[in-house]
Amino acid sequence: MSRVTLISRDGCHLCEEAEAVLDRILPGQWVRVDVASSIDLERDYGDRVPVVLLDGAEHGYWRVEESRLLSDLARQPGEPRL
Repeated sequence: MSRVTLISRDGCHLCEEAEAVLDRILPGQWVRVDVASSIDLERDYGDRVPVVLLDGAEHGYWRVEESRLLSDLARQPGEPRL
């Protein structure tokens, strides 16, 4: 199971940018989910895509915060952030 999920939408330029960043910093280590695949996702994230989830929790939206994401990935799941 991947620790990083990107909630995305086809045709979204910010989503394409986020996908490119994740491909560069985490090649093959993240999963893309289309926001239109679920009414719940559409309700929760529809106007804020792209949304980065780390271990199932929202990590950020609209832009990938590379250094923060990499720092948080270095921690074990559930380990508190200092």
